[in-house]
Amino acid sequence: MGFHQTSSISFSATKWLGFVTAVWVQAISGNNYTFSNYSDALKSLMNLTQLELNNLSVAKDVGKAFGLLAGLASDRLPTPVILLIGSIEGLIGYGTQWLVVSGRIQPLPYWQMCIFLCLGGNSTTWMNTAVLVTCIRNFRRNRGPVSGILKGYVGLSTAIFTDLCAALFADDPAKFLIMLAVIPFAVCLTAIVFLRETPPAATIEEEKEESKYFNIFNAVAVIVAVYLMAYGFIPNPSHAISLAFSVILLVLLASPLAAPVHAFIKSWTLNGFKNQADVERQIQEPLLIEEKAQEEIQERPAEESASAVVEQPQAVEEEKAAVEVKRRPVIGEDHTIFEAIRTVDFWILFVSFLCGVGTGLAVMNNMGQIGLALGYADVSLFISMTSIWGFFGRIVSGSVSEYYIK
Repeated sequence: MGFHQTSSISFSATKWLGFVTAVWVQAISGNNYTFSNYSDALKSLMNLTQLELNNLSVAKDVGKAFGLLAGLASDRLPTPVILLIGSIEGLIGYGTQWLVVSGRIQPLPYWQMCIFLCLGGNSTTWMNTAVLVTCIRNFRRNRGPVSGILKGYVGLSTAIFTDLCAALFADDPAKFLIMLAVIPFAVCLTAIVFLRETPPAATIEEEKEESKYFNIFNAVAVIVAVYLMAYGFIPNPSHAISLAFSVILLVLLASPLAAPVHAFIKSWTLNGFKNQADVERQIQEPLLIEEKAQEEIQERPAEESASAVVEQPQAVEEEKAAVEVKRRPVIGEDHTIFEAIRTVDFWILFVSFLCGVGTGLAVMNNMGQIGLALGYADVSLFISMTSIWGFFGRIVSGSVSEYYIK
């Protein structure tokens, strides 16, 4: 009894601690949308034409196309291994770009730079897959809010990196790239320790409790988005203001840790009251109840046991027949890759992403060049605003979809 209650407390706290680390991973895994922050530096250092620069951004986006490998691996490899692969890829891909932009090595040949940009782009697919698959399995009854929150933080990640770099390093592209290389690697190592699959909610009460926590996560995310937006409109902030902004932002990003702490304290308190009530009940109950129950069991007619023996083989045969007829999983249940590609829903999503996401990526990749062509020396505000409004679209879509599905 004591071990079971202790394990339930541990599962509850571990589940929410894992979700917090998943939020952090998503908050740093939107590096694919930050190309405009350092594309001009690559263009000038490597003497690239605009067409060659566009092809570099295409190489980065091709890395995301290999995200199918992460999906296949998620059915066979544990979450820590998938996160480790993504973090190492990002460290190598963005680390090499940092070496080039910072002048520590000579610019690499064009085809080699394409490979390293492809590695950096592919790294985020491993992070996203590990986080989304694990969290949706842990919170099966709240898939919409989970996906909305996690994908929303992906949208915010570009604004987080852009504003932090502007506040601490005055938009230095070399410093920006070292942030993209080191910070995701460190955060993924943290998630490797804490992000695990845990049993999903089994009762309506647990589902309602999860919904309350998700509302808090949504509120924190909106506060972070508004905070980032407000900082973007401050003209020429001083060093003290920039430093204060960075500290407060880190505190806001760490604030979701209150959820696992609250879950642990609440579970511990409830189990303590339950243990005390059980002890009092056992003291008050007479010992004769157990003896009477044993006498009733011995006096049961033999016919009941005989009928149970007859019904048991029939039940076993029915279970075997049910197992033999394997049905296809429906929407909301786990699908393998090959089960998914045989459904119409998968191909609707595939075509939608193929036709819709590409246009947004084309604008994001060329935001720096568009801003410079229009006469803006600093385009970080436009990049940050695009990221923030993308966040609102992601988080609203997750909540609305779950409402209509339910």
